[in-house]
Amino acid sequence: MPDRTFPSIEQACYWMAGRAPRVPAALVGDLEVDVAIVGGGFTGLWTALSLKDLEPSLSICILERESVAYGASGRNAGIVGETLDHSHELAIAHFGLDEARSLARIGRENLDGLERFLADRRIPAGFQRRGQLTVALSDAHVEALEASARAAERVGAPGWRLLSGPEVRDEIASPLYRGALLAPRHALVDPVALAEGLRGEAERLGVIVRERTPVDAFEFPRDRVLLRSGERSVRARRAVLATNAWTHRLLPRLATRFLPLYDYILVSRPLTGPEWRSIGWKTGRGVVDARAFFNYYRPTPDGRILWGTSEAAYYPGNRVDPGCDHSAAPYAALEESFRRHFPQLSHLEFPFAWGGPIASTTRLTPFFGTHRGRLGYGLGYTGHGVGSTRVAGRILAHLALEKESPLLELSMVRKKPFPYPPEPLRRLAVAAVTRSLRRVDAGRRPSLLLRVLDRFGIGFSS
Repeated sequence: MPDRTFPSIEQACYWMAGRAPRVPAALVGDLEVDVAIVGGGFTGLWTALSLKDLEPSLSICILERESVAYGASGRNAGIVGETLDHSHELAIAHFGLDEARSLARIGRENLDGLERFLADRRIPAGFQRRGQLTVALSDAHVEALEASARAAERVGAPGWRLLSGPEVRDEIASPLYRGALLAPRHALVDPVALAEGLRGEAERLGVIVRERTPVDAFEFPRDRVLLRSGERSVRARRAVLATNAWTHRLLPRLATRFLPLYDYILVSRPLTGPEWRSIGWKTGRGVVDARAFFNYYRPTPDGRILWGTSEAAYYPGNRVDPGCDHSAAPYAALEESFRRHFPQLSHLEFPFAWGGPIASTTRLTPFFGTHRGRLGYGLGYTGHGVGSTRVAGRILAHLALEKESPLLELSMVRKKPFPYPPEPLRRLAVAAVTRSLRRVDAGRRPSLLLRVLDRFGIGFSS
C-alpha cells in the first residue's frame, strides 16, 4: 500500500462510510434518570433494550463520546458466531464441560433470538445465516480442526462437520486450503446498520441517546451515581460502563484485566464477475484460518471482499486513540497475506483500510462486575462481541437492577480473568508471546513460554 495521508475513521471504515448522514444529538443540560449507560456500542444498546424488557417504565440514557458504533461495534468484520467463548475447547478448559455445554446452548439461543429480533422489528441489518468455515493451511491445522469438531460434539453443538481439502477448495479456490471445519449456524451482518437499528429501537422505547457527549468522571453522592461531562451532568440510581477498550480511562483499576489491542481490516473494490468466478466462494460464508494469528474474511453486500487479521497491535501504555486507527505496516501485511491466499486476485485494490481497538482478556472471554455497588461494567469480548454483547446486555441489566438470573451464576460472570502484568512487563510480555506465536504459525513447536501460558489458560490474541 503506497504512503498516503489516511482519512478519518468515519471515511476509512467501509461500514461507517456507508452510514446515512444524520446530526447526532448531544447532551445540552443536566439530566436525571434511573439508569445511565456510558457507551453507544453494542454493549450499551443491548443493555438499554434489556433494561426496558425487564422494567419498561425505567428512564434510561445512553451517553456516547463520539457517535453510535464509533468503537469496535462499527469497525469489525460483521461475522456473528453462535459461541460466547473463543472456542469450545477453551470453554471446556476454562469453565469445565458442564458450563461449556451451558455456554454453547446460550450462544445458540442468543443467535436465534437475534435473528428473530431483527425480523420482528424489520431492522435492515443485512443479517444472513450462511455458516462459517475455519480453513486448515497445514496438516497440523487439520488435526486441530478434528479436535475442534470433537469439542463441538462434546458440548452439544449440532451440525459442525469437517470438510476435506477438495471439498473446501471446491467452495473457495485457494491453493493453501487442506481442509476445513464448518460451523453451519454462524451469520453475517452489517455492524453499523445493526447498531443504528438498535439505536432506533431503543429510542422508540423511550431511551434517551446522546452522542458527542464524553463522560469525564464519576461521583457517588449518597445513593446515586453522578456522571460529569464538562459542565453538564447526569444523575442516576445506577450506571453501566459499556466502553470496552476505553474502560481503563474511566475505571483505571480494570486496566490489569484486559489488553487494548488494535485489529486492522481492508475492504476491496467490487469484484467483477470473472474475478468472483476465479475464487468460487459459492456460499459466501465467513472464513477464518486455523493459525494462531489468523486471517478472517467475508463478502460484502455490494460484492467486495473484507480481509482482516487477528495479529493485533498493542500500543505501549494501553494507548487507545485516533493515532492508532491507521498503520501502514499491518495494511501491507494484509495485502501480502491476501495475495498468498488468492494469487489469482493479486491485482485487487483495497480502497478501505482501518483499525479499531478491542479488549482482550487472558481467557479470551468477557468479564463483568460492579464498582461501589452502583456502577456495573462488562467488557473483553476479544474480537467476538458482535453476537455475545447481546448476552452481555442481559447480564448487565440484571446486575443493574439486582435481579436474579441463571446468567449471573455462570463462572464466566462470577470469576475475573487472570490479570495481565503492568508496564513495562506488559509490553515485553506481548512482544515475547507475539514472537512465539509467529514461530508456531511458521510450523515450529510451541515454546516453553507458550506451554506455560497454555497450562494456566492465558492468551494474548484476538
